[in-house]
Amino acid sequence: MKSFIYAGSPARILFGSGRSADVSSAVESLGCRRALVLSTPHQKADAEALSERLGALSVGVFSGAVMHTPVDVTEKALKVAQETEADCVVSLGGGSTTGLGKAIAYRTDLPQVVIPTTYAGSEVTPILGQTEGGRKTTVRNASILPEVVIYDPDLTLGLPVGMSVTSGLNAMAHAVEGLYAQDRNPVSTLMALDGLRAFRDSLPILVKSPHDPDARAEALYGAWLCGTVLGTVGMALHHKICHTLGGSFDTPHAETHAVMLPHTAAFNAEAAEEELTAAAKLFGGSIGGGLWDFAKSIGAPLSLKDFGLVETDLDRAADIAVENPYWNPRPIDRISIRTLLQQAWEGVRPD
Repeated sequence: MKSFIYAGSPARILFGSGRSADVSSAVESLGCRRALVLSTPHQKADAEALSERLGALSVGVFSGAVMHTPVDVTEKALKVAQETEADCVVSLGGGSTTGLGKAIAYRTDLPQVVIPTTYAGSEVTPILGQTEGGRKTTVRNASILPEVVIYDPDLTLGLPVGMSVTSGLNAMAHAVEGLYAQDRNPVSTLMALDGLRAFRDSLPILVKSPHDPDARAEALYGAWLCGTVLGTVGMALHHKICHTLGGSFDTPHAETHAVMLPHTAAFNAEAAEEELTAAAKLFGGSIGGGLWDFAKSIGAPLSLKDFGLVETDLDRAADIAVENPYWNPRPIDRISIRTLLQQAWEGVRPD
């Protein structure tokens, strides 16, 4: 047994059908009385309904959350929080809304209650990715970790199939990179493998039966596990590339993770063969090819060019990706990253 360090997350997790009804008690458990509800424009109506359920505990809704957490949007939300004298935020939605709540908390230390409606997993991490000036940067701080997360599978029943697939693959990327992280530990490895297993089993069912309650619960369970891995250990090449593409080329967040995962896993397959063996067995024996086959079987996007990225963009993307690189089990150089990006742009099956 190798030596390791394990630090458990202090976040309070409420999981189960109907648990979103506990939002008022969750706010009160934090000693708060003036909650600002956050959402994307698309989920504004749901956020307003949540605000009504909170009653006197709500000071209103900010529905301007968008992908990649632009700093200028955060500043607008901060102004509303200050004007309403909010003493906490309640984030309803996926990674975009969660990111905005975390950005506010990072600047103000306001407590957070998060109610995820996708499988992003970022709600259980002390990590904030935000975009400014065409670059996405990442910061890790204890103040960023939400205090309470309410997982209610009922709220994911209406999640479109395509978003369910890409959101799930996004979460799976956290688990795959967690398996070969420098600071991995036995607990994070167990959570990563069971998270991957949960999505392997649930996503194909959701594609055929989007309202299957058991499959929705299993997928949300997988999201919690994979997200917790992301919040526990460091990430590597996959996340660096996805942050590059999202922050500099505005590619869609979950879809970018979905496309890149088989290629980055294949890139590291030999260097991290021992760490990835159990995960490879979950997907037919080949981690890169197996993940690509799985993604194709559930209708996930397979090519970066489908997002409007042109081939000439890949040179700049490779340049940015090798700047201040994250640690990775396989050494990173521009030529190999450019080749990886080309394969992902073309959508070919990785070896």
